[in-house]
Amino acid sequence: MTATLHAADLFALFAHFTMLSLLAVGGAITTAPDMHRYLVAEQHWLTDAQFTASVALAQAAPGPNVLFVAVLGYNVAGLPGAMAAMAGIMLPSTTLALWATRWGRSRRETRGVRAFTLGMAPLTLGLLLSTGWVLAEPSRQIPGAMLLVGLSTVVMARTRLSPMWLVALGAVAGAAGYA
Repeated sequence: MTATLHAADLFALFAHFTMLSLLAVGGAITTAPDMHRYLVAEQHWLTDAQFTASVALAQAAPGPNVLFVAVLGYNVAGLPGAMAAMAGIMLPSTTLALWATRWGRSRRETRGVRAFTLGMAPLTLGLLLSTGWVLAEPSRQIPGAMLLVGLSTVVMARTRLSPMWLVALGAVAGAAGYA
C-alpha cells in the first residue's frame, strides 16, 4: 500500500534521509530507530508492521544492507519514494566517506585520527543496539521471542558460532509457534 505524496512530501523524505545519512555511523541500519520515528510515529506513512516487514524483507534479500531504505521509500510512495529515500541516504555519506578516506589516509598516524577511530566503536555499538530494540518491538509481548533475543545476544557475545545457526533456531521456534 503506497501513498501518492506531493513533491513537498517527497522532498521532506529526501531531506530527512539526507540528515540521517550523515548520522549513519556503522551503516544505514543504525538510523532505523529514527526512520521508524519519522515514517511511523510522526508522518504515519507506514504502520509498525509495515516498517518491520520492510526491514526484514530487505535484510533477507541478497545484496547490500542499505536496500531496506529503498523498500521503506517504496512502501511510502512507490518508485519516487524509493528514489528519494535512496538518494537521500546515499549522496551525503558517499561524498563524505570519499573525502574523509582520502584525508584520513594521509593523516592515519596522528593522535586525533587514532582517537576518532577508537571512539567510533562504542558509538556504532550503541546505534546497533538501539536498532535491535526498535526492530524487536512487535515481538516483545511474546516470551519465546524475547528469550531467543536474549539467547542470541549471549551466544554472539561469548562464542564464535555462526549467526546462521541462530537464524535457523529462530525459524524453527517460529514455525513451531514458540516465537
